[in-house]
Amino acid sequence: MEREKIVAIANDFLVNEFEVDGDEISNDANFKKTLGLDSLDYIDLVVVIESNFGVKLGETDFKNIVTFDDFYSTIENKIAEKNK
Repeated sequence: MEREKIVAIANDFLVNEFEVDGDEISNDANFKKTLGLDSLDYIDLVVVIESNFGVKLGETDFKNIVTFDDFYSTIENKIAEKNK
């Protein structure tokens, strides 16, 4: 899957499912501060990612995500690993 498609799908569900202002989403924005998710929201996020991309992110994946660019890269890498 191309990165542009990953970004479009991810941004769409972040805005619609998690009520994030689309104007606040940028590659270098702080992922956790912008989303302001609690632990239950992270569970929902994992489910939404899995249903949209067919990959599952774990706790260690989220620890390495600082920016939205990191978030997209993590999904992109998981998809690539799955398709090997």
